[in-house]
Amino acid sequence: MPAPWLKTVPAGVELTVLVQPRASRTKVVGEHDGHLKIQLAAPPVDGEANAALVEFIAKMLGVPRRQVTLVAGDTSRRKRLKVQGVDAAAVEAVISGGP
Repeated sequence: MPAPWLKTVPAGVELTVLVQPRASRTKVVGEHDGHLKIQLAAPPVDGEANAALVEFIAKMLGVPRRQVTLVAGDTSRRKRLKVQGVDAAAVEAVISGGP
């Protein structure tokens, strides 16, 4: 069964995330209320948390930053990101720490 926070879209996937800014370090915490929960070290000021989130997801999935787009939730803790050039199985494997 696919994760509720992961949806396949044309040319990639869409992630629904719950962000916790100002954490001690940036990391994936797990699933929370149907969202992928991510703690970010960056503060939610002047878009710093959004930029840190895009960079973290790109680095984690091994894609260039330009392939990760914030679709919704610019000022909210609940955000939707589109990642181009990856498939759902690969994303789930990376997030869960698989091969």
